Amino acid sequence: MTRPARRVLLATRNEGKVRELERILAPYGLSLEGARYDPGPERGTSFESNALEKAREGVTQTGLPSVADDSGLSVDALNGMPGILSARWAGRHGDDLANLHLVLGQLSDVVDRGAAFVCAAAYALPDGRSEVVRGGLRGSLLREPRGTGGFGYDPIFVPVGMSVTSAELSPEMKDSISHRGQAFRALAPLLASALEQ
Repeated sequence: MTRPARRVLLATRNEGKVRELERILAPYGLSLEGARYDPGPERGTSFESNALEKAREGVTQTGLPSVADDSGLSVDALNGMPGILSARWAGRHGDDLANLHLVLGQLSDVVDRGAAFVCAAAYALPDGRSEVVRGGLRGSLLREPRGTGGFGYDPIFVPVGMSVTSAELSPEMKDSISHRGQAFRALAPLLASALEQ
């Protein structure tokens, strides 16, 4: 007999993340359907602290088991920035196009275009238990956007060993290699096990 999916809260306002995480978590019997909330501003100093804070706030607001992530782009030539500021690098939260063009402008004369996508994924439970894990994907940045899939910096990011951007990958291929896919595939069995206890 198939067990019904466990409903967990996702702390995000990013619809691209919602679609991506629904695909990644479904095989573990975890459902995000109708279980989202809009987290407040991030105040942490690391991907991990931001992810944990958002997950814990989700539990506080709703009483539901909550998952959250904080992810972003770490550019070698920018000393790891935009990092935790990736979603608001150009000043306004969630303006993907402005963020992308600002990074391209900052790298206009830069030869070394190495970068990494980083994701910290966390869960928090009503009983106080929590966990955070990290995933990463190395690559390089193009000088012009390419592709219409994905979101954020995907159109300028070429994963190591590939000739296409993250925005040119199929959703399934992107999920299989992405920083977020790595982090949530590591977190999902931990969360599923914790919910069984």
